[in-house]
Amino acid sequence: MTGIGTPARGAATGTGGRSRPRAALPALCATQITSWGIVYYAFPVLNPQITAATGWSAGATTAAFSAALLVSALAGIRVGRIIDHRGPRTVMTAGSVLGVLSILVVALAPGLAVFTTGWLLAGLAMSATFYQPAFAALTRWWAPDPIRALTVVTLAGGLASTVFAPLTAALADHMSWRATYAVLALVLAAVTIPAHALALNAPWPQAPTAPAHLGLGARTVARSRPFRMLAASLTLSSFAVSAAVIALVPLLIQRGYTTTEAAWALGLGGAGQTLGRTLYAPLARHTSPTARTVTLIALGGATAAALALTPGPYALVVALSLTAGTVRGNLTLLQATAVTDRWGTTHYGRLSGLLAAPTTTASALAPFAGAALALPLGGYPHLFLALALTSTVASLTALRSASTSRK
Repeated sequence: MTGIGTPARGAATGTGGRSRPRAALPALCATQITSWGIVYYAFPVLNPQITAATGWSAGATTAAFSAALLVSALAGIRVGRIIDHRGPRTVMTAGSVLGVLSILVVALAPGLAVFTTGWLLAGLAMSATFYQPAFAALTRWWAPDPIRALTVVTLAGGLASTVFAPLTAALADHMSWRATYAVLALVLAAVTIPAHALALNAPWPQAPTAPAHLGLGARTVARSRPFRMLAASLTLSSFAVSAAVIALVPLLIQRGYTTTEAAWALGLGGAGQTLGRTLYAPLARHTSPTARTVTLIALGGATAAALALTPGPYALVVALSLTAGTVRGNLTLLQATAVTDRWGTTHYGRLSGLLAAPTTTASALAPFAGAALALPLGGYPHLFLALALTSTVASLTALRSASTSRK
């Protein structure tokens, strides 16, 4: 008999009998690269040019971006429920359309208020197009063993900054930030709208029947100490990681590197994410969920500390960014599989939504908090040391996420 913290036998290793849509996985790979690259990673590259051209403060523009992530966190709960019942096609297609419109609003914004409105709309688009809805789709279509599909789509998504950070910088070298965003919006429309509309049209399978060992189901799990401690540790880690990603470009610019050099360092960090995700499956085979949670979060803190303490040379900074990306890649899959590793796939939609809400909220607040704290802390190197300390606390909290249940 299995306990509350133990997935049903075969939940993570079996093979499903459902028909899996062949086009869905490659389509989601393409749309994750494009959506993340344009709606998320273009901003830290363009923000210095935005503030210089408009006179808006970096704190104000970053606050607008953080607001988008906050909207995404809140809307994501509802989006997850809709996908659980109806499937991903309508939600993700509508999100793609809204994403294009939101980026165009940002590009054409005459003032900070309209700029912020554009980012609020982008937040709704993020909730319907980023990892969480893709994970929900793949977990249902590939149940009861979604790990391979999740790994593939996150491998592709890890290339988002590798492709779009340098591309954005190259465009910005030859045109204004507004024109750059307009071009990127056209790319977003050309890739994501038809991919979601045409490739996600397979029949949506019914949710699996809840196994007896879960008792009261998701409510019981959500109220347990392991779930609460897991949520706390992932939330703190998400804050630290998100703040570090957005702050990397200004950190390097503060140290005298050009925007293009900083963008390449950020982009190569995306290549590290792809590398990291290839390592997650063997790591998962040889470690317990708690051990790898503690280890990966601690490594995230170590890379933040290394970036804080290493002003150069540039090749070493790039190597550290690559290493940090490797850790981030593993952390993404860690969060994607946290529910199934511990409690199976039956209540994935609800439990992952509950887990994602605080972590996404922390990610939403992180860019603004990082920009706001950098000055009083004495600069971006000190900010990265503070983020390293935050990850250390998160790692210690994860020690308490181990379940005491037994088979």
